[in-house]
Amino acid sequence: MKLKWILLPAAIVFALWLPFGLYPAVAVEILCWALFAVSIDLLLGYVGLLSFGHAAFWGASAYATGLIAINWDWPFPLAVLSGAVVATLIAVPVGYLAVKRTGIYFAMVTLAFAQMVYVIANKWSSLTGGENGLQSVPRTITDNFYFYYAALPIVVLGLLLAWRIVHSPFGRVLVAIRDNPSRARALGYPVHRYKLLAFMLSAFLAGLGGGLFAMGHRFVSLDVLHWTTSGKAVIVVVLGGIGTLWGGVLGAAIITRLEDFLSFSGFDQIGLVTGGIFVLAVLLFRAGVWGTLAKIPARLSRR
Repeated sequence: MKLKWILLPAAIVFALWLPFGLYPAVAVEILCWALFAVSIDLLLGYVGLLSFGHAAFWGASAYATGLIAINWDWPFPLAVLSGAVVATLIAVPVGYLAVKRTGIYFAMVTLAFAQMVYVIANKWSSLTGGENGLQSVPRTITDNFYFYYAALPIVVLGLLLAWRIVHSPFGRVLVAIRDNPSRARALGYPVHRYKLLAFMLSAFLAGLGGGLFAMGHRFVSLDVLHWTTSGKAVIVVVLGGIGTLWGGVLGAAIITRLEDFLSFSGFDQIGLVTGGIFVLAVLLFRAGVWGTLAKIPARLSRR
């Protein structure tokens, strides 16, 4: 029996059980960060582009979702989808300039644009609330327990979209561009156009997560746009496993649960612990937690 036919029902059971085993608010946060991590992994693991500016799309969607909910009182799925569309539109000019660079230069360009969005949100206090943020974002489902199950289908659809992207001919072209962009260009593929489209799809997934984050917390602060938010998402992906897609989901669950445990234990230096875990993952688990676990059945069968 293939491993995926074992993991799929286990994942479904785990997702349905999650708000019973944890605080519902923590379970909702895991869903949001799972989408964010998968959006990073789509770009890093399958295109080879490391973005340190994805907080711009996560945060822009959070603000857009919050503003739509406050001013127009739309149903939360429609508000979240609208926020994701806003994030995608922002990704068009950013991606158009960024995908022409590679490596550290791409990362720096995305970081620069993210800091620009952060400054704009801070200065435009009449719209965003500035340092006070958006407060009392309304939602019809006030109980976090029921909100989790209302948000779960949106997250599942987002994850299925990511899965379909990487297992489509388009996804295979992305991997070819990652491995050898010169050969892909010689075969006639418009490399920059493929990268831009992947960048936009990644921003859309990050926007879905950011919109759900705003609705889940019912509050949006400037932290959602800060570069450390992008850094945390990268840590989650590396811990789960780059290029595994589902590793981001597992990494999000581990990091979010660990932060919740440490905060309730009264430990203040949470960043020290997560940074140490990141170092250990790089040194000991080069394939990440998911990648390491996925190799176990193959090793056992060889023995």
